[in-house]
Formats: sequence, structure tokens, C-alpha cells
Amino acid sequence: MARKSIGDQELALLNYLSERGDASVGEVAADFGEARGLARSTVLTMMERLRAKAYLRRRKVGGVYRYATQTPADDVMRSAVGSFVANTLQGSLSPFVAWMSQRAQVSDAELAELESLVADLQARRKED
Repeated sequence: MARKSIGDQELALLNYLSERGDASVGEVAADFGEARGLARSTVLTMMERLRAKAYLRRRKVGGVYRYATQTPADDVMRSAVGSFVANTLQGSLSPFVAWMSQRAQVSDAELAELESLVADLQARRKED
């Protein structure tokens, strides 16, 4: 069964928790939430929605719920990008490639990664 999609703030929260390991709602609200102007209740709502969508799990430790990611952050990002391409770009990568070609700053590392990905795609195409 496919998971429900997530928004930008939810994705940022998942990345935050992925880097941190696990955290209580209070810890997330104090660090992640305050930096973004989010109230504790908003952070709690986001975390519970992500738990309902099976992106987070929680366990009680010393009377406090601690939340952690249930899926690696790169899997979540891949899924979010896939949804964006399918839903926003109607399955076409051309608008994304056009946007990339017009970006003012593409680092050497990003360019090398893109070249490697294209080489992998070409190699797989030759295998088929």
C-alpha cells in the first residue's frame, strides 16, 4: 500500500528527525519548531500526522513519547520527488532539466553527480 504524500514542512521535519535520531515533541518544538515560527501544538499535529502516515514511530520512554523516523530520509525524498514529477510535472522530467540548465549556481559536486546519474541511465538503456 502506498503511503500518503507529505508536504514541505513535513519533509523538513522528517529530515530533522532523521539527522537527530529520536526526539520528544518538546525537543522538536524547541529546536525545529521555534526556528520556523511553529507552535508546539503545530509540531505535535505534524508529528502525529506523520505517524498516522507511517513515516514516524513513537515509543514511551520515562513517561514521554519519543518519535523517530520509520523510513530512511533518502527513501522519503525519492518518494516526494517521484510524487512531484508524477503529479506536478505530469511525469515529464523536461521541465526539471530545463530548470536545472538555467540555475545560476551548480556546484562541481552536483554536476559530477548528475553526469554519473546520466551515465548510469545510459548504461542501463544499453543493457535492455
